[in-house]
Amino acid sequence: MLSDTETRLLGVMMMVIMLGMGASLTFKDFAIALRKPVGVAIGLLCQYGLMPLLAFLLAKALALPPAYAVGLILMGCMPGGTTSNIFAYFSKGTLSLSILMTISSTIVAIVMVPITLAFYSSGIEGQWQIPRENVIQVLFVLLVPTLLGVALRKWNANAGAVIEMLGGLLGVVVILFLIVSWVPRNWHLLLETSLPVYTASIALGVLGFVLGYGLSRTLRQDTRRSRTIALETGIQNGPLAVLIVLLTFKGEQQQLVLLVPVLYSLFIVLTSAAVTVWFRRITTREELARDAAKIGALARA
Repeated sequence: MLSDTETRLLGVMMMVIMLGMGASLTFKDFAIALRKPVGVAIGLLCQYGLMPLLAFLLAKALALPPAYAVGLILMGCMPGGTTSNIFAYFSKGTLSLSILMTISSTIVAIVMVPITLAFYSSGIEGQWQIPRENVIQVLFVLLVPTLLGVALRKWNANAGAVIEMLGGLLGVVVILFLIVSWVPRNWHLLLETSLPVYTASIALGVLGFVLGYGLSRTLRQDTRRSRTIALETGIQNGPLAVLIVLLTFKGEQQQLVLLVPVLYSLFIVLTSAAVTVWFRRITTREELARDAAKIGALARA
């Protein structure tokens, strides 16, 4: 588990990340999202419909012990993370859609995370329930810097751009921080962890990519937007889940519940990197094909 100092540091870093996420948006972006809400609506359906259900089914199918099941379900109920925006950019996805989905799922999280978490974890035996007030408190505190970021971007676009970049990079730094701080002290636990726990931690993100893309295509989104929604669906806010666990559990309970969010945060970077390379190649081929078609049309004209 993390020390009190590391927990406070994680809280500060999360606030900076949320400030950066808010600074990536303007009030005009919200107006555009309201005029063309389909992509964001599909993202929210994936985030709070598919992912919590997927986490619950994985926990049941793999017969995870209660502590690990709670960690997995918590992870599935989380909003999108800012890391997804970085991967969406490098994959040549629709970055504006990715950012709008991240901030929309974060705002909606104040209502949806407590509801989905309580619903899917209600059947877990023992003292493993995460109080609704803990979740709401953390989300509300993090929503404040998000709105401040939006206001900062409106007040000074240059300062907003710097904060946006800092917040995005810090999202990756937080994951590395968790790995460097937590893994060395708990390597015995990692060696003793069963294969189903590793499977669940990896499968949540990978299946999220697949289901997010499949639902988007089913609902007639183009391939580029569907790939963006896939990344946004599979990449959950791991650091936020870790922070909720740290504020809810103590001692051995904390260490056990923390395992899946930390493992997820580690593996999602690796799987997202692989998927991003694949998506980028597909997008590049599509762009070349469109350019070739335009040149052919001009030649025939």
